[in-house]
Amino acid sequence: MNKRLVLWAITSALAGLLFGFDTAVSSGAESKIQQLWSLSGTMHGLAISAALWGTVLGAIFGGIPTAKYGRKKVLIGNGLLFLVGAAGTAFAWDVWSFFIFRFIGGIGIGISTIAAPLFISEISPAQHRGKLTGMFQFNIVFGILLAFFSNFVILALAPEETAWRWMLGIQLVPAALYTLLCFTLPESPCWLITQAHNRAEGKRVFALVNPEMNDAAIEMLVQSVERSAQEESQNKTSAAQFFTRRLRYPILFAFLIAAFNQLSGINIILYFAPRLLGLAGMSDPVAASIALGITNLIATFVGLRLIDALGRRTLLFIGCCG
Repeated sequence: MNKRLVLWAITSALAGLLFGFDTAVSSGAESKIQQLWSLSGTMHGLAISAALWGTVLGAIFGGIPTAKYGRKKVLIGNGLLFLVGAAGTAFAWDVWSFFIFRFIGGIGIGISTIAAPLFISEISPAQHRGKLTGMFQFNIVFGILLAFFSNFVILALAPEETAWRWMLGIQLVPAALYTLLCFTLPESPCWLITQAHNRAEGKRVFALVNPEMNDAAIEMLVQSVERSAQEESQNKTSAAQFFTRRLRYPILFAFLIAAFNQLSGINIILYFAPRLLGLAGMSDPVAASIALGITNLIATFVGLRLIDALGRRTLLFIGCCG
């Protein structure tokens, strides 16, 4: 792989790091937030889950701006949403302002789950597509670990009364870095060819990520993208055709796999790690939460390594047993 391709993939995958960081960073601040604003259990849960509500909204509608305005513009816009969300939660003056800014950051997360993997897959040569797209998932768990470690350091250095604001505000650093780096990205060649109808620019980007290809090979690649887009347009499946008797079980299983992954309770562990570990008797629950992040990271490494060797179905069985 050429260095330019790797850099662009890493830059886009940083959206995954921000996803993971935002997921876990509130775990160190949530207890203080509940005390500060005297929140009931319901209000406390609503405030902490605000990012998830935003994520749902962003994931549902994220494909619309991604298709209309291009992957690069959406990735930059996500960076701005991350910045607004981080700054707003750090300076929140009451629970509702906290909720709104967490919700805004969550929208950025939801859209990034559509735009970032799509961008990486569209710039990646076929032989490297799997490992490069997997960087997004790796960065999610790395961001979780980074958030736990960041909370531990801030709690040790910052005054107790304002430590929670620093925990949330520190997100501005990776968010700013991500946003600036996104300006260096090219637009997706697939989007340029099929949506912007800018064939020449699409060819230029393909040539940058495939320097070993000659002009004839690049032209064949462009024609392949055009042919795929044309076939997709001609064979567009309607919702009525999608929800058929023949497809009901694959659709149901796809939904249940995703649902059970969340219903396993892992989000409760991530969002409330120090509180739960403290209730379990840990003397330093914030430090102990780092071990959760390390375990998560190691398991992701193992999964990415084994997914092609063992297959998806086998790994799903292992995961279900866990």
